[in-house]
Amino acid sequence: MAVDIKNLNHNQLNDLISKAQIRQDELRKEKVAKLREKVHALIKAEGYSFDDIFGSARGAKTRRTKTPVAPKYRNPANAEQTWSGRGKRPRWFNDALKAGKKEKDLAI
Repeated sequence: MAVDIKNLNHNQLNDLISKAQIRQDELRKEKVAKLREKVHALIKAEGYSFDDIFGSARGAKTRRTKTPVAPKYRNPANAEQTWSGRGKRPRWFNDALKAGKKEKDLAI
């Protein structure tokens, strides 16, 4: 199928491009489906299940739970304010350093 694109106007070209992109997506999806069937057939022929090979949760990523870190520094003016030493320095920490204190003075 040959299309003479030199004789097409702007709207016809845009229409042709969008139809071609839709068809390209359809072909890709068909190819992926065929490949998926081949993979499942191969796994089954070897005597395994999909979960045996790729894990029980398809596409699910394991999430790390954030565990709190023990504080390393304490505000001498307010004992409730602490900092673990990670992330951005709190304002009270910077103010204490500007006032002449050292990090070891603020350590717990």
